[in-house]
Amino acid sequence: MIAARENFPQLTPQEYFAWEEKQIYKHEYIEGQVYAMSGGSVNHARIAIRFITMFDAHLGAGNCIIGNSDLRIKMIKSENYTYPDVSITCDDRDKATTQYITYPSLIVEVLSPSTEAYDRGGKFRLYANNPVLQDYLLVSSTSIEIDLYHKKDNGEWIIINYQEGDMIELKSINLTFAIAQIYRGLVLTSDTEISQED
Repeated sequence: MIAARENFPQLTPQEYFAWEEKQIYKHEYIEGQVYAMSGGSVNHARIAIRFITMFDAHLGAGNCIIGNSDLRIKMIKSENYTYPDVSITCDDRDKATTQYITYPSLIVEVLSPSTEAYDRGGKFRLYANNPVLQDYLLVSSTSIEIDLYHKKDNGEWIIINYQEGDMIELKSINLTFAIAQIYRGLVLTSDTEISQED
């Protein structure tokens, strides 16, 4: 998803929740500022759906909650809220809240050119503070490439780059899958090469 800052005064978290309920579009909330979320490309949507479908088939009717881009995540030790493309929580504490989850073990962001730097930098730093998060997956929508940020048992984060032909291991949910499963049948074109027709 693509975020753009809205130009109005800072809101408290309570004001943000009340205000957003009346909005047509979703908005992230970072340090009192509200950022409108706009749609992504067709590939962006198809990739997110493939992850959700795969995770749902893998986890079945278990204890976990799989979220799409409509499910907010509250950042630990802050009042910041984001809408990742896909998230999974298996933490019972998240069953007590109705407007967001706080303890995801896995987050997936499908990259857009306008948000890639933020997803890799500032947003990752927000997510990395969560002691429960184990896997943060950054997925290209223009090439067969996925970066996995994985937290080791000692708390150190490592980055693993996956490309065509690779198998991806998500220890957070005990799942291994072929990268081809995500990209099958997609026409991968750089966003800068896509022309708009009226």
